[in-house]
Amino acid sequence: MGTPKPPNFSWVVEGRLAGLAMPREPGHYRFLLAQGVRHLVSLSERPPPHHGCCPAVQLHRLRVPDFTPPTPGQIQTFLKLVEEANARGEAVAVHCMLGHGRTGTMLACYLVKAENMSGGDAIREIRRLRPGSIETQEQEDAVIQFCQRLRAGEDSKEV
Repeated sequence: MGTPKPPNFSWVVEGRLAGLAMPREPGHYRFLLAQGVRHLVSLSERPPPHHGCCPAVQLHRLRVPDFTPPTPGQIQTFLKLVEEANARGEAVAVHCMLGHGRTGTMLACYLVKAENMSGGDAIREIRRLRPGSIETQEQEDAVIQFCQRLRAGEDSKEV
């Protein structure tokens, strides 16, 4: 039967960064591991179930309330984690409950930084790759503001 693919799983950058809905069963973690994912960033307020079944996938918790954007500090923490993991050849996956709002916001911020996209272009690209992403105006604003801070040098610390 194989390992079940987690709900709403897709790569944003193949082998480097993926988004998904909350993994709910042990097979989801085995699937992530088989894809090269070594870091799972959980944006949900409660931890994903069954995480202990797959210790090779390290869990990182950044609690962001549903339908709200991550803080600038959470965005920086996320981007630093992705950069450091990718430098070691390790992939990262990020999830919230359904993999849309909070997840899409973080993924768009990644594209702003890593691909030098404008905030609007990053939002459009994430919505193209992951329909339903970035659910609220506040989440859109967080991406735009991150881009503005980055361009102004306020978020220029290497992350």
